[in-house]
Amino acid sequence: MRTALILLALLLSACAEGTYGTPIDGRLMTRIDRSYAARDACLARNASADDISNSDPATIARAIALACAPETQKLVEVSNRDGDPRAADAIRKDSEFRAMGYVLRARGQVTN
Repeated sequence: MRTALILLALLLSACAEGTYGTPIDGRLMTRIDRSYAARDACLARNASADDISNSDPATIARAIALACAPETQKLVEVSNRDGDPRAADAIRKDSEFRAMGYVLRARGQVTN
């Protein structure tokens, strides 16, 4: 009988934890999604700028990521609430990686 009660308590606690997100989680995810969209829009806009075909793609990608640093910083602030420097660095590297993709697409070297 005692074993059955313990198992029931464990099952109920396992089901309750993490099953339902809080409204705060939903709003946070919306803010993160909007920050990603703003960053990606900035990267795409800058990648389609004039005269990107004559330079090194990596150099252009770094310049585009730098031009979109304010959007990237907002993304870091929203998604890295703990202030982990590794997470912030990963987001910045992701911005440069995505910028490279937009540069290559603008040049016609990569298709979706």
